[in-house]
Amino acid sequence: MQNSEKKLQKTANKIAVFEDKKIRRILHQGEWYFSVVDIIEALTESSNPRRYWSDLKIQLSEKEGFIQLYGKIVQLKLESSDGKKYETDTANTETIFRVIQSIPSPKAEPFKRWLAQVGYERIQEIEDPELATS
Repeated sequence: MQNSEKKLQKTANKIAVFEDKKIRRILHQGEWYFSVVDIIEALTESSNPRRYWSDLKIQLSEKEGFIQLYGKIVQLKLESSDGKKYETDTANTETIFRVIQSIPSPKAEPFKRWLAQVGYERIQEIEDPELATS
């Protein structure tokens, strides 16, 4: 493995922060995948974001196109607060935008801008692997 690839691997499990909320993410097939539950918690401030996601999936299943959306949710192992890694619903940026559209929150637009910035930073890291170490 080349040095630049090793440096990118070090960033592969970084936590991103949106308005003091931690959003777990992982580099998967060359793009960031974000924890859906973490995003729901950041947008809704729900005391039980897992339950919110479960209820949202039920609501969305009644709408046409949900199967296509849910087919893009990928379970990847992310580190939990107990230090162990668990299978977690994750999605890439495009799919996360679609999930956000289903969540009534005044934070949705600021979150979309934040997500776009995270994507821009990833592009910069690809173009200049030295940035991944900073």
